[in-house]
Amino acid sequence: MKICAIGLRGIPDVMGGIESHCQQLYPRITKSDVSVTVIARSPYVSQKQYNFEGVDVRSVWTLKHKFLETFMHTFLAILYARIFVNPDVVHLHAIGPALFTPLARLLGMKVVVTHHGADYDRQKWNGLAKFMLRTGEKMGVLFANKIFVVGKTLTQRLKEQFPKHSEKINYVPNGMLPSFTGSISASALPKELNISSQNYILTVGRLVPEKGFHDLIAAYKASDSELKLVIVGKADHQDEYASSLVQQASENILFAGRRSGDELKALYKHARVFVLPSYHEGLPIVALEAISAGTPVLLSDILPNKDIVAAQDSYFTVGDTSALSKRLTDLENLNLNLDQEAFLHEFNWDRIAEKTLTLMKGTDSGDENA
Repeated sequence: MKICAIGLRGIPDVMGGIESHCQQLYPRITKSDVSVTVIARSPYVSQKQYNFEGVDVRSVWTLKHKFLETFMHTFLAILYARIFVNPDVVHLHAIGPALFTPLARLLGMKVVVTHHGADYDRQKWNGLAKFMLRTGEKMGVLFANKIFVVGKTLTQRLKEQFPKHSEKINYVPNGMLPSFTGSISASALPKELNISSQNYILTVGRLVPEKGFHDLIAAYKASDSELKLVIVGKADHQDEYASSLVQQASENILFAGRRSGDELKALYKHARVFVLPSYHEGLPIVALEAISAGTPVLLSDILPNKDIVAAQDSYFTVGDTSALSKRLTDLENLNLNLDQEAFLHEFNWDRIAEKTLTLMKGTDSGDENA
Protein backbone atom coordinates (compact mmCIF):
# COMPACT_ATOMS: atom_id res chain seq x y z
CA MET A 1 0.00 0.00 0.00
CA LYS A 2 1.28 3.45 -0.94
CA ILE A 3 0.20 6.53 1.08
CA CYS A 4 0.91 10.15 0.19
CA ALA A 5 0.54 12.73 3.00
CA ILE A 6 -0.32 16.34 2.19
CA GLY A 7 -1.16 19.32 4.40
CA LEU A 8 1.76 19.39 6.84
CA ARG A 9 4.78 21.67 6.64
CA GLY A 10 7.24 18.80 6.86
CA ILE A 11 9.05 16.37 9.16
CA PRO A 12 11.08 15.93 11.30
CA ASP A 13 11.18 18.61 13.99
CA VAL A 14 9.04 21.17 12.18
CA MET A 15 6.96 23.17 14.65
CA GLY A 16 3.24 22.39 14.84
CA GLY A 17 0.75 19.87 16.18
CA ILE A 18 0.04 18.34 12.76
CA GLU A 19 3.75 17.98 12.12
CA SER A 20 4.25 16.27 15.50
CA HIS A 21 1.32 13.96 14.72
CA CYS A 22 2.80 12.94 11.37
CA GLN A 23 6.32 12.56 12.74
CA GLN A 24 5.05 9.95 15.21
CA LEU A 25 2.48 8.28 12.95
CA TYR A 26 4.20 7.60 9.64
CA PRO A 27 7.43 5.90 10.77
CA ARG A 28 5.25 3.44 12.68
CA ILE A 29 3.09 2.80 9.62
CA THR A 30 6.09 2.07 7.40
CA LYS A 31 7.03 -0.82 9.71
CA SER A 32 3.97 -2.64 8.29
CA ASP A 33 5.46 -2.79 4.77
CA VAL A 34 3.57 0.33 3.76
CA SER A 35 5.17 3.04 1.63
CA VAL A 36 4.64 6.61 2.88
CA THR A 37 5.56 9.78 0.99
CA VAL A 38 5.21 13.15 2.72
CA ILE A 39 4.91 16.19 0.47
CA ALA A 40 6.59 18.94 2.49
CA ARG A 41 6.47 22.70 1.98
CA SER A 42 9.71 24.07 0.57
CA PRO A 43 10.20 26.94 3.08
CA TYR A 44 10.30 24.50 6.03
CA VAL A 45 12.72 21.80 4.84
CA SER A 46 16.30 22.17 3.65
CA GLN A 47 16.47 19.28 1.19
CA LYS A 48 14.55 18.51 -1.99
CA GLN A 49 14.15 14.82 -1.13
CA TYR A 50 15.26 12.74 1.86
CA ASN A 51 14.27 9.81 4.04
CA PHE A 52 13.16 10.06 7.67
CA GLU A 53 12.83 6.76 9.52
CA GLY A 54 11.51 5.00 6.44
CA VAL A 55 9.31 7.88 5.27
CA ASP A 56 10.10 9.44 1.88
CA VAL A 57 9.92 13.24 2.23
CA ARG A 58 9.73 15.38 -0.90
CA SER A 59 9.73 19.16 -1.00
CA VAL A 60 7.27 20.97 -3.27
CA TRP A 61 7.52 24.72 -3.71
CA THR A 62 5.09 27.18 -2.13
CA LEU A 63 5.10 30.76 -0.93
CA LYS A 64 5.64 31.27 2.78
CA HIS A 65 2.49 33.31 3.27
CA LYS A 66 0.10 33.45 6.21
CA PHE A 67 -3.05 33.12 4.06
CA LEU A 68 -2.04 31.62 0.71
CA GLU A 69 0.59 29.07 1.72
CA THR A 70 -1.62 26.10 2.66
CA PHE A 71 -4.05 26.37 -0.26
CA MET A 72 -1.34 26.93 -2.87
CA HIS A 73 0.80 24.07 -1.62
CA THR A 74 -2.08 21.61 -1.32
CA PHE A 75 -3.16 22.25 -4.93
CA LEU A 76 0.38 21.76 -6.24
CA ALA A 77 1.02 18.76 -3.97
CA ILE A 78 -2.09 16.92 -5.18
CA LEU A 79 -1.01 17.37 -8.79
CA TYR A 80 2.50 16.23 -7.84
CA ALA A 81 1.09 13.17 -6.07
CA ARG A 82 -0.97 12.19 -9.09
CA ILE A 83 1.91 12.59 -11.57
CA PHE A 84 4.95 11.45 -9.58
CA VAL A 85 3.78 9.36 -6.60
CA ASN A 86 0.61 7.61 -7.83
CA PRO A 87 -0.52 6.62 -4.30
CA ASP A 88 -3.25 4.22 -3.28
CA VAL A 89 -4.43 6.77 -0.69
CA VAL A 90 -3.89 10.50 -0.34
CA HIS A 91 -3.91 11.49 3.33
CA LEU A 92 -4.90 15.15 3.70
CA HIS A 93 -4.26 16.84 7.03
CA ALA A 94 -6.55 19.62 8.33
CA ILE A 95 -9.66 21.19 6.85
CA GLY A 96 -7.81 23.79 4.79
CA PRO A 97 -6.22 21.13 2.57
CA ALA A 98 -9.52 19.17 2.70
CA LEU A 99 -10.96 21.85 0.41
CA PHE A 100 -9.17 20.02 -2.40
CA THR A 101 -10.66 16.60 -1.61
CA PRO A 102 -12.92 16.73 -4.72
CA LEU A 103 -9.88 17.47 -6.91
CA ALA A 104 -8.00 14.45 -5.59
CA ARG A 105 -11.06 12.25 -6.14
CA LEU A 106 -11.53 13.61 -9.69
CA LEU A 107 -7.92 12.66 -10.37
CA GLY A 108 -8.77 9.08 -9.43
CA MET A 109 -7.23 8.89 -5.96
CA LYS A 110 -8.78 7.61 -2.75
CA VAL A 111 -8.69 10.23 0.00
CA VAL A 112 -8.52 10.10 3.79
CA VAL A 113 -8.79 13.39 5.69
CA THR A 114 -7.58 13.88 9.26
CA HIS A 115 -9.56 16.68 10.89
CA HIS A 116 -7.16 18.25 13.39
CA GLY A 117 -9.59 20.82 14.75
CA ALA A 118 -12.08 23.53 13.83
CA ASP A 119 -9.52 25.88 12.30
CA TYR A 120 -12.21 28.43 11.42
CA ASP A 121 -12.27 29.25 15.15
CA ARG A 122 -8.71 30.54 15.01
CA GLN A 123 -8.50 34.25 15.74
CA LYS A 124 -5.98 34.96 12.99
CA TRP A 125 -8.40 34.23 10.13
CA ASN A 126 -10.58 36.83 8.42
CA GLY A 127 -14.15 36.17 7.27
CA LEU A 128 -13.16 34.84 3.85
CA ALA A 129 -10.58 32.46 5.29
CA LYS A 130 -13.08 31.15 7.84
CA PHE A 131 -15.61 30.54 5.07
CA MET A 132 -12.99 28.64 3.06
CA LEU A 133 -12.11 26.51 6.09
CA ARG A 134 -15.75 25.66 6.81
CA THR A 135 -16.12 24.74 3.16
CA GLY A 136 -13.01 22.59 3.42
CA GLU A 137 -14.52 20.74 6.37
CA LYS A 138 -17.69 20.10 4.36
CA MET A 139 -15.77 19.00 1.25
CA GLY A 140 -13.75 16.58 3.34
CA VAL A 141 -16.79 14.99 4.92
CA LEU A 142 -18.76 14.78 1.66
CA PHE A 143 -16.04 13.57 -0.70
CA ALA A 144 -13.34 11.76 1.32
CA ASN A 145 -13.42 7.99 1.61
CA LYS A 146 -12.83 8.28 5.35
CA ILE A 147 -12.52 11.03 7.94
CA PHE A 148 -10.29 10.74 11.00
CA VAL A 149 -10.96 13.22 13.83
CA VAL A 150 -8.52 13.80 16.70
CA GLY A 151 -11.12 14.93 19.27
CA LYS A 152 -14.05 12.95 20.74
CA THR A 153 -16.35 15.95 21.01
CA LEU A 154 -15.63 17.08 17.46
CA THR A 155 -16.17 13.53 16.17
CA GLN A 156 -19.64 13.44 17.70
CA ARG A 157 -20.52 16.90 16.40
CA LEU A 158 -19.56 15.95 12.84
CA LYS A 159 -21.57 12.71 13.02
CA GLU A 160 -24.61 14.71 14.10
CA GLN A 161 -24.02 17.42 11.51
CA PHE A 162 -23.50 14.94 8.64
CA PRO A 163 -25.65 11.91 9.56
CA LYS A 164 -25.56 10.44 6.03
CA HIS A 165 -21.76 10.25 6.24
CA SER A 166 -21.42 9.32 9.92
CA GLU A 167 -20.15 5.79 9.21
CA LYS A 168 -16.96 7.10 7.62
CA ILE A 169 -16.21 9.55 10.47
CA ASN A 170 -13.78 7.94 12.94
CA TYR A 171 -12.23 9.08 16.20
CA VAL A 172 -8.45 8.69 15.89
CA PRO A 173 -6.69 10.79 18.56
CA ASN A 174 -3.25 12.26 18.85
CA GLY A 175 -0.83 10.32 21.03
CA MET A 176 1.72 10.89 23.75
CA LEU A 177 5.34 9.86 23.88
CA PRO A 178 6.35 7.14 26.36
CA SER A 179 9.93 8.42 25.98
CA PHE A 180 8.98 11.43 28.12
CA THR A 181 8.17 9.09 31.02
CA GLY A 182 11.83 8.21 31.51
CA SER A 183 14.08 10.09 33.89
CA ILE A 184 16.30 12.89 32.69
CA SER A 185 18.62 15.04 34.74
CA ALA A 186 17.93 18.71 35.32
CA SER A 187 21.42 19.26 33.91
CA ALA A 188 19.81 18.87 30.46
CA LEU A 189 17.82 22.08 30.99
CA PRO A 190 19.04 24.90 28.69
CA LYS A 191 21.83 26.62 30.60
CA GLU A 192 21.12 30.08 29.18
CA LEU A 193 17.64 30.10 30.73
CA ASN A 194 19.07 29.92 34.25
CA ILE A 195 16.26 27.70 35.55
CA SER A 196 16.27 24.71 37.87
CA SER A 197 13.95 21.79 38.54
CA GLN A 198 10.49 22.79 39.84
CA ASN A 199 11.23 26.53 39.77
CA TYR A 200 9.37 27.40 36.56
CA ILE A 201 6.00 27.30 34.80
CA LEU A 202 6.10 25.91 31.26
CA THR A 203 4.06 26.44 28.13
CA VAL A 204 4.83 25.23 24.60
CA GLY A 205 3.42 26.31 21.25
CA ARG A 206 3.51 28.73 18.35
CA LEU A 207 3.29 32.44 19.18
CA VAL A 208 -0.18 32.95 17.72
CA PRO A 209 -3.26 34.55 19.33
CA GLU A 210 -5.32 31.36 19.67
CA LYS A 211 -2.72 29.83 22.00
CA GLY A 212 -3.61 32.48 24.58
CA PHE A 213 -0.06 33.21 25.71
CA HIS A 214 -1.04 36.86 26.20
CA ASP A 215 -3.52 35.65 28.83
CA LEU A 216 -0.87 33.52 30.49
CA ILE A 217 1.58 36.42 30.69
CA ALA A 218 -1.12 38.72 32.11
CA ALA A 219 -2.17 36.09 34.66
CA TYR A 220 1.44 35.41 35.62
CA LYS A 221 2.14 39.12 36.17
CA ALA A 222 -0.98 39.40 38.36
CA SER A 223 -0.12 36.32 40.41
CA ASP A 224 2.03 35.99 43.51
CA SER A 225 3.98 33.14 41.96
CA GLU A 226 7.69 33.05 42.71
CA LEU A 227 8.26 30.68 39.80
CA LYS A 228 9.65 31.77 36.45
CA LEU A 229 7.55 31.53 33.27
CA VAL A 230 9.17 29.72 30.34
CA ILE A 231 7.54 29.98 26.89
CA VAL A 232 8.88 27.47 24.36
CA GLY A 233 8.09 28.10 20.70
CA LYS A 234 8.19 30.78 18.06
CA ALA A 235 6.01 32.26 15.32
CA ASP A 236 5.76 30.81 11.80
CA HIS A 237 5.32 34.33 10.47
CA GLN A 238 6.77 37.14 12.58
CA ASP A 239 3.94 39.60 13.12
CA GLU A 240 2.75 42.29 15.51
CA TYR A 241 1.25 39.76 17.93
CA ALA A 242 4.41 37.67 18.26
CA SER A 243 6.52 40.82 18.62
CA SER A 244 4.24 42.17 21.35
CA LEU A 245 4.68 38.95 23.32
CA VAL A 246 8.46 38.85 23.05
CA GLN A 247 8.68 42.49 24.11
CA GLN A 248 7.35 41.41 27.52
CA ALA A 249 10.40 39.24 28.17
CA SER A 250 12.05 39.88 31.51
CA GLU A 251 14.24 38.18 34.10
CA ASN A 252 11.28 36.00 35.05
CA ILE A 253 9.41 35.76 31.69
CA LEU A 254 11.64 33.75 29.41
CA PHE A 255 11.13 33.10 25.70
CA ALA A 256 13.10 29.96 24.93
CA GLY A 257 12.46 29.66 21.19
CA ARG A 258 12.19 26.20 19.68
CA ARG A 259 13.57 23.27 21.68
CA SER A 260 13.80 19.58 20.90
CA GLY A 261 15.45 16.37 22.07
CA ASP A 262 16.76 16.17 25.63
CA GLU A 263 16.28 19.89 26.20
CA LEU A 264 12.56 19.68 25.50
CA LYS A 265 12.22 16.47 27.49
CA ALA A 266 13.96 18.09 30.48
CA LEU A 267 11.81 21.22 30.18
CA TYR A 268 8.66 19.10 30.41
CA LYS A 269 10.02 16.81 33.12
CA HIS A 270 11.26 19.45 35.52
CA ALA A 271 8.47 22.05 35.20
CA ARG A 272 6.40 22.70 38.31
CA VAL A 273 3.30 22.92 36.11
CA PHE A 274 2.48 23.02 32.39
CA VAL A 275 -0.09 25.60 31.27
CA LEU A 276 -2.08 25.67 28.03
CA PRO A 277 -4.40 28.73 27.94
CA SER A 278 -5.50 28.17 24.33
CA TYR A 279 -8.72 29.31 22.66
CA HIS A 280 -8.47 26.68 19.94
CA GLU A 281 -7.06 23.15 19.75
CA GLY A 282 -7.68 19.84 18.02
CA LEU A 283 -6.36 17.52 20.71
CA PRO A 284 -3.30 19.25 22.19
CA ILE A 285 -0.18 17.12 21.75
CA VAL A 286 1.82 19.48 23.99
CA ALA A 287 -0.54 18.79 26.90
CA LEU A 288 -0.26 15.04 26.28
CA GLU A 289 3.53 15.36 26.23
CA ALA A 290 3.46 17.16 29.58
CA ILE A 291 1.21 14.46 31.08
CA SER A 292 3.49 11.73 29.72
CA ALA A 293 6.38 13.46 31.50
CA GLY A 294 4.40 13.29 34.75
CA THR A 295 3.98 17.06 34.96
CA PRO A 296 0.74 18.58 36.34
CA VAL A 297 -1.27 20.57 33.80
CA LEU A 298 -3.51 23.62 33.81
CA LEU A 299 -5.73 23.86 30.72
CA SER A 300 -8.33 26.27 29.40
CA ASP A 301 -11.78 24.72 29.47
CA ILE A 302 -12.36 24.54 25.69
CA LEU A 303 -13.91 21.23 24.59
CA PRO A 304 -10.78 19.77 22.91
CA ASN A 305 -8.82 20.30 26.15
CA LYS A 306 -11.65 18.78 28.19
CA ASP A 307 -11.54 15.73 25.89
CA ILE A 308 -8.27 14.88 27.64
CA VAL A 309 -10.25 14.43 30.89
CA ALA A 310 -7.68 15.85 33.27
CA ALA A 311 -8.36 16.55 36.96
CA GLN A 312 -11.14 19.04 37.74
CA ASP A 313 -8.71 21.56 39.23
CA SER A 314 -6.72 21.44 35.97
CA TYR A 315 -9.32 23.51 34.12
CA PHE A 316 -9.98 27.23 34.15
CA THR A 317 -12.35 29.35 32.05
CA VAL A 318 -10.72 30.29 28.76
CA GLY A 319 -9.75 33.96 28.70
CA ASP A 320 -10.26 34.39 32.46
CA THR A 321 -6.87 35.73 33.50
CA SER A 322 -8.06 36.29 37.05
CA ALA A 323 -8.96 32.60 37.48
CA LEU A 324 -5.66 31.50 35.98
CA SER A 325 -3.74 33.96 38.15
CA LYS A 326 -5.33 32.50 41.28
CA ARG A 327 -4.37 28.98 40.21
CA LEU A 328 -0.77 30.01 39.59
CA THR A 329 -0.66 31.60 43.04
CA ASP A 330 -2.30 28.63 44.74
CA LEU A 331 -0.61 25.69 43.01
CA GLU A 332 0.21 23.90 46.25
CA ASN A 333 -3.48 23.57 47.16
CA LEU A 334 -4.74 22.28 43.80
CA ASN A 335 -5.47 18.63 43.09
CA LEU A 336 -3.75 18.07 39.75
CA ASN A 337 -3.11 14.34 40.10
CA LEU A 338 -3.39 12.22 36.94
CA ASP A 339 -3.39 8.48 36.22
CA GLN A 340 -0.34 8.53 33.97
CA GLU A 341 -0.59 4.86 32.99
CA ALA A 342 -4.21 5.23 31.87
CA PHE A 343 -3.25 8.16 29.66
CA LEU A 344 -0.31 6.27 28.18
CA HIS A 345 -2.65 3.42 27.27
CA GLU A 346 -5.39 5.54 25.70
CA PHE A 347 -3.09 7.88 23.79
CA ASN A 348 -0.59 5.26 22.63
CA TRP A 349 1.00 6.03 19.24
CA ASP A 350 1.51 2.36 18.36
CA ARG A 351 -2.20 1.64 18.82
CA ILE A 352 -3.12 4.84 16.98
CA ALA A 353 -0.88 3.89 14.03
CA GLU A 354 -2.41 0.41 13.92
CA LYS A 355 -5.95 1.82 13.91
CA THR A 356 -5.06 4.39 11.25
CA LEU A 357 -3.62 1.77 8.93
CA THR A 358 -6.55 -0.63 9.44
CA LEU A 359 -9.03 2.12 8.55
CA MET A 360 -6.97 3.21 5.55
CA LYS A 361 -6.87 -0.32 4.21
CA GLY A 362 -10.65 -0.34 4.55
CA THR A 363 -10.89 2.29 1.81
CA ASP A 364 -10.16 -0.49 -0.68
CA SER A 365 -13.46 -2.19 0.07
CA GLY A 366 -15.87 0.57 0.97
CA ASP A 367 -16.92 4.20 0.79
CA GLU A 368 -16.99 4.20 -2.98
CA ASN A 369 -20.16 6.27 -2.85
CA ALA A 370 -18.31 9.17 -1.24
